[in-house]
Amino acid sequence: RWEDQFALALDPERAREYHDETLPQDSAKTAHFCSMCGPNFCSMRISDDIRKMADEQGITEEVAIAKGMEEKSREFREKGSELYQ
Repeated sequence: RWEDQFALALDPERAREYHDETLPQDSAKTAHFCSMCGPNFCSMRISDDIRKMADEQGITEEVAIAKGMEEKSREFREKGSELYQ
């Protein structure tokens, strides 16, 4: 929803130019994630995925988040509870 973000900017044209110059391919300019985090760590995409999952499972977003955190906690413990840098 980049167009919405550009429309909210004080200078929409400049905002669009800054956004576009950081993306090498035209297809990336319409992606639903920014070039800072990419698709795997995009908080907007993750939030949308949580909403969709909750809706599909007939649960609240809060319950979906709690289930996801429990899954990630279990995965962390199974992999040795080690942090990486």
